[in-house]
Amino acid sequence: MRIYRSLLCILLANILLIGPAIRAEGSEGILKDAIPEDIEFGDITVELVPFVQAPRTDDASKPTIKFGETETLLATNNAYARLQYMMPLPDGSGRLAFNDIRGVLYFVDRDGGNLTTYLDVRNEVPDLAENIFPNEVGLMGFAFHPDFGEKGRPGYGKFYTGYSATKESGQPLYMIDEAQSHHTVLREWTTTNHLANDFEGTSREVFRVGQFNMAHNIGNLAFNRGAAPESSDYGMLYFSMGDGGSAFDPKGNGQDIATPLAALLRISPLANNKKPYSIPGDNPFVDTPNAAPEIWAFGLRHVQHFSFSKDGTLFLNDIGQNQIEEVNIGIRGANYGWNVREGTFLTGAGVEGGSLPYLYPLVDLNDDFTYPVAQYDHDDLSNAIGAGFLYEGDAIPTLRGMYVFSDLVQGRLFYTDLSERNEQGLATILELRTRINGKNQALKEVLAYENTYAPIPRVDLRLGTDSEGEIYTLSKGDGKIRKIVLAEQ
Repeated sequence: MRIYRSLLCILLANILLIGPAIRAEGSEGILKDAIPEDIEFGDITVELVPFVQAPRTDDASKPTIKFGETETLLATNNAYARLQYMMPLPDGSGRLAFNDIRGVLYFVDRDGGNLTTYLDVRNEVPDLAENIFPNEVGLMGFAFHPDFGEKGRPGYGKFYTGYSATKESGQPLYMIDEAQSHHTVLREWTTTNHLANDFEGTSREVFRVGQFNMAHNIGNLAFNRGAAPESSDYGMLYFSMGDGGSAFDPKGNGQDIATPLAALLRISPLANNKKPYSIPGDNPFVDTPNAAPEIWAFGLRHVQHFSFSKDGTLFLNDIGQNQIEEVNIGIRGANYGWNVREGTFLTGAGVEGGSLPYLYPLVDLNDDFTYPVAQYDHDDLSNAIGAGFLYEGDAIPTLRGMYVFSDLVQGRLFYTDLSERNEQGLATILELRTRINGKNQALKEVLAYENTYAPIPRVDLRLGTDSEGEIYTLSKGDGKIRKIVLAEQ
């Protein structure tokens, strides 16, 4: 019964997610429309050019829940392939890696050819969780050590995956007593040949944390691509953890640095003196009593995606509860405010006598929290911020230096010049005009699919990048990856 109640909670939370910002006419202090300005279209039109078609996959299990006499399927089996991220291998080959949450890691050449299954986690990891609500569990993220292609270096041939494991399969380092749902596991893989297009080698577990809910678990993994070998940040693995799930952070993890949830974590992932990983000495809470020393920044609700630019700038996209979506700059030791702040606003948890679903005006930004550099609300017909990258390619000259990101539910593409911000430190967000299949149209018109995550068609638009800094879209409904280029006028 507990799992059904949790599932119902997630479903109700996501129904709130897809609707407009909640209003409460006549309620003192409550904001009726937190951000009244709508996002306008910019003057850039991009075209989505087919790059590669992923193989079709299917959910291993299809749990259901019964509401009265109606039995509802909870599996996302309508997705052709549950594509999540794409990134280049750091070995100079130009190859790209992308993952299907259902458990597969693929390699493809820089021209979209030679698509191969590099690693099927389902065949290699017996504890992969396949019997729980499948929307935010599975093979969620991966990252290749910057030494991956450098023979003789400590990180040669090594890469890392973050995935969901059954709760019976191991002993968590954190959240031992609250692991009612599953575990999140970080695993290191070591290949015998970095040039091979199919994995042969060994693996070991690095990190494990218990999860009390099916949502808001691990996001993506990344190394700082701007860190030189002599830098203290070289070879340090970053990975994001959500607040653990359900709605409104019921465990209070957002402001609790004793747990690694609701945080961006940073570790030295290589085994050290029989320990599975070590804590970098310059992590901000190493010497803080009762703090999880892995934490690099906290107060983050659900960062499904973060990215580094070539100069080492870190961008964190934080999915809001039901009103505000955030673009943040990653800062060591920063507190981004969840669950008492959402964007540049107070939540009901941050107001005496406040109500959790609502937002309240924030009088002073000069407090102990770090605030976003761009934000938007759900009144603008968007629901959840997805991936983002600083555009560093050449295919779209007018976008160079702009931060490009997606709304994953609605399938919208946005961009912003973060060098130009207002007195609140916020940059203006503009929307890219999109062309697909030779026609100017919204991506939702083409890529949305019926699903069981929320009672509306959704796009599930993710982004990836290549070694040249070009950006690609990944869409689950059709399992396709497309390159974003400047549309011909």
